Amino acid sequence: MMHDIDAVIFDMDGSLVDSMWMWRAIDIEYLGRYGIALPEDLQTKIEGMSFGETARYFKEHFPIPESQEEIMEEWNRMAWDKYMYEVPLKKGIPEFLAGCRDSGIKLGIATSNSRVLVENVAGVHNLRDYFSCIMTGTDVERGKPSPDIYLAVAEGLGVSPERCLVFEDITAGILAGKNAGMRVCAVEDDYSAQFRELKKELADYYIEDYTGLFV
Repeated sequence: MMHDIDAVIFDMDGSLVDSMWMWRAIDIEYLGRYGIALPEDLQTKIEGMSFGETARYFKEHFPIPESQEEIMEEWNRMAWDKYMYEVPLKKGIPEFLAGCRDSGIKLGIATSNSRVLVENVAGVHNLRDYFSCIMTGTDVERGKPSPDIYLAVAEGLGVSPERCLVFEDITAGILAGKNAGMRVCAVEDDYSAQFRELKKELADYYIEDYTGLFV
């Protein structure tokens, strides 16, 4: 999997950090403030959307008085402490990042999350020295499964798409990487367990965690 690779690009939530459970909890709490029950298909509807696109979806589909900007500000506030104290790195990530760095492989992040939160995660886990390029959904026109964000990170790293390996945990992200012409490794995550077989079918590789990838 690591042969003929010049760059590794990570999705953040569910691929780099174990945080997908957190966003469902935030959605339940946030909608509950307005007496709205969490729709069972909500996560499927918003999968792959950027932070701003998700806030716009909430504004358009639920009776929420806050503006799109206010919704995003509140989500940032609600997520901040959880990222600080409750969200760990995926198993094996520290060793894998060190292995990439020692092998001269460039590292990037392509996340649908907000800039403030990805910078928070990078600071909490001391990741800033590893990553040469971090892009968020606000940096590109279209969210996943469009390839925009992965192509933007590859350009920022100075690496051709076909020399990039993507790690993704959701189907929209896997498709984004494939649409960018990159090799994609699907990452196991409890949040997307019901789509495990589809993820394996769509991706080039599949891992349960990052342990031993550089042994």
